[in-house]
Amino acid sequence: MEKKPVIILGIESSCDDTSAAVLRDGVLLSNVTASQAVHEAYGGVVPELASRAHQQNIVPVVDQALKRAGVSKEELSAIAFTRGPGLMGSLLVGVSFAKGLAASLGIPMIDVNHLQGHVLAHFIREEGTPSDLPPFPFLCLLVSGGNSQIVLVKAYNDMQIIGQTIDDAAGEAIDKCSKVMGLGYPGGPIIDRLARQGNPEAYEFAKPAIEGYNYSFSGLKTSFLYNLRDWLKDDPDFIEHHKCDLAASLEKTIVDILMNKLRRAARDLKIRHVAVAGGVSANTGLREAFREHASRYGWKIYIPKFSYTTDNAAMIAIVGHFKYLDKDFCPMEAPAYSRVAI
Repeated sequence: MEKKPVIILGIESSCDDTSAAVLRDGVLLSNVTASQAVHEAYGGVVPELASRAHQQNIVPVVDQALKRAGVSKEELSAIAFTRGPGLMGSLLVGVSFAKGLAASLGIPMIDVNHLQGHVLAHFIREEGTPSDLPPFPFLCLLVSGGNSQIVLVKAYNDMQIIGQTIDDAAGEAIDKCSKVMGLGYPGGPIIDRLARQGNPEAYEFAKPAIEGYNYSFSGLKTSFLYNLRDWLKDDPDFIEHHKCDLAASLEKTIVDILMNKLRRAARDLKIRHVAVAGGVSANTGLREAFREHASRYGWKIYIPKFSYTTDNAAMIAIVGHFKYLDKDFCPMEAPAYSRVAI
């Protein structure tokens, strides 16, 4: 008798991207994401606007994911959804939709931790693409607008945060410095683009000395702000004249802070398989630093495709696939949560 394939629908709605993906036996069939441009005018995500946009987007996004995958909803084995952490209003849209669809189809629900999804994005397989999956244990630097963590990954369901930011995340620092310079939101892609044309050694900013493997980026933000204020006194057009050098120096400072702690953790734990994940993993300077460390320290590195760096449902579906194999389902009454660790 032919074994029935495991087909997982993943749903991600933790912030301002509505995404749905379909996996068959761990292989990605579709990954559809609707982004929200409405927040750009406000310089950051507005939770109420985000949840309303999710309500508009979720049905067409799920419909497109199923169509592109060539899968009917009746063929689904289970529905995996982001339960948290994230914006509560946004999460409730995805959680409520997943519950309704799972109940109507009589199939299990699988709750997924958003951060765990980012880490396990490295296990998404694509048809016709060779898979280079990290072996356990490996280290993962998880960097995004809301998180900066070093994670020791012992198994898909056994992760330990060994270092994390004690205040702001790296992505948040980039966004806020971009805002101070009047460059717009989101700051990550803007700073990345400008940094490619600038001198990373042009300016020095504070690098906080924090014990262990933890991070801090609030001091860097303050240092950037105070320096900029002083420079603008002497030259009101300073930002316009030096924005590429400012972006390059800011990026280098953040990458140095991130890599110094990661390098120490890899050395202390004697781990040479090192991955990066999260929105900031799309940054060119950070990717170059990973390649340089691979060459210098003999690391085997794992850098995600750009489409898996931002919030996406493929990463939710792959966690769902692993949990489905373990029959690790969640009850219908499971609530969303806005804050939690891995």
